[in-house]
Amino acid sequence: MELGKAMAVSASGLKAQSTRLRIIAENIANADSVSTKPGGDPYRRKLIEFGNELDRARDVDLVKVERVRPDMSDFREVYDPTHPGADTNGYVKMPNVNRFIETMDMREAQRSYQANIEAIEVSRTMLRETVALLQN
Repeated sequence: MELGKAMAVSASGLKAQSTRLRIIAENIANADSVSTKPGGDPYRRKLIEFGNELDRARDVDLVKVERVRPDMSDFREVYDPTHPGADTNGYVKMPNVNRFIETMDMREAQRSYQANIEAIEVSRTMLRETVALLQN
């Protein structure tokens, strides 16, 4: 049944966006996590990559989390020679997390999550109405 496939695709989207929201929350929570070792690396932002996964039983492509990988962009440096994590020049490496970008990513993931919920609701309504028609 095609409605079942639509619900399976939306459910996989919910799971993927839920994982994405968790990764974004980790990034925001660690936006100020710096090393206490001189010259040490701070928290490195994580990125999520999605991919397709064929569900052979339903003959439908689902979305899945392909992998979570570190963002290899440069760290910011802040001059604070009193910090225990400062290097010999007095600079402390700060995480490569930009709260503004994380907030925008979070809103996008939230909208995608909501869209998948709405698609499931529409599919359920259509399924329910089809069953009601068949019973008459």
